[in-house]
Amino acid sequence: MRKRSLPAVAIAIALVTTGARAQGARKTLDIYVVDVEGGNATLFVAPSGQSVLIDTGNGGNAAVRDAERILAAAKDAGLTQIDHLITTHWHGDHFGAMDTVASRIPIKHFIDHGDIVEAPAPGNAFVLEGYPTLYAKATHTVAKPGDKIAMTGIDWRIVAAAGQHITAPLPGAGKANPYCADYKPGTPDPTENAQSVGSILTFGKFRVAHLGDLTWNKEFELMCPNNPIGTVDLFIVSHHGQAISNSPQLAHALHPRVAVMNNGTRKGGQPDAMKVLHTSPGLEDLWQLHFSQLSGQEYTVPGMFIANTVDDQPAVIPIAAITAPAPGAGAPPPPAHNGTAYWIKISASEDGTFTVTNARNGFSKKYAKQ
Repeated sequence: MRKRSLPAVAIAIALVTTGARAQGARKTLDIYVVDVEGGNATLFVAPSGQSVLIDTGNGGNAAVRDAERILAAAKDAGLTQIDHLITTHWHGDHFGAMDTVASRIPIKHFIDHGDIVEAPAPGNAFVLEGYPTLYAKATHTVAKPGDKIAMTGIDWRIVAAAGQHITAPLPGAGKANPYCADYKPGTPDPTENAQSVGSILTFGKFRVAHLGDLTWNKEFELMCPNNPIGTVDLFIVSHHGQAISNSPQLAHALHPRVAVMNNGTRKGGQPDAMKVLHTSPGLEDLWQLHFSQLSGQEYTVPGMFIANTVDDQPAVIPIAAITAPAPGAGAPPPPAHNGTAYWIKISASEDGTFTVTNARNGFSKKYAKQ
């Protein structure tokens, strides 16, 4: 078992860096949802200039591609370092490009849920061997529910980690969750997904939920019978928009005004998940990183809300959703997107107003304070 290198309490006071203070001219909390082709990489930059990167995309042949996309967002934000890196869990689409990213920009603080729960395999060997060499040069914390992460002007709470969740409600939360009555258990999940580090952050009147790949049953344990989180303005859709996450008990209780889904061309966005998102009370818009073949036009959003196309753009987009091919060596590859990638950027003010921008087409929409 790896030991925590820094007590959780110390997170809240230890890492206000000189580089972050130099970025203090901005007034908004800026969030970049970076396209890593159905993986996850989300960059948060506070008005103070302090930064949190959640996950680092895919490894293998995609590591350089995804690292460059993350670094492009960091450059756009004017960053010269990453203050905190949260790895939600040990799946390759969430940590795969970490080594490449760390070789290109300093990372001061590494945060994770602790030891991997899945059997060692070539794809996760980095977790046991390479990762400790990275955090040995920095600060390392094994997150626990209830921990805070130090960002000036941002209240950042860890609400789930290592299969556990907060037991005391966040300020203003704790009311009964009316969606719990309709809950139907999913298949038990022994994988890393259920170990995901989940975050709720508050900037003035603006609130965000990012729960990694937390799965259905764990969502229920977190959100029922009472909702310890309350409502949010922005929901970074869990698990790329897959249907084994994003239960009504979570997605509807959060009551987001906007949801952003970091999906791939054939990963995430299944009809069952899309139905939950589209019927979430109070949802004004869903934004997607990609058109999902698994949704077709039946469940997707208008093109102005989709950030990326594919390298070989088809002449016709089917209306009907396709059935996901059976996994294995014989499965046809998903439509490729290795060309120019575009992020979805959210810029939020303390008064609760925020703007979402699609970097591909420049389409931008402002959401008024409530």
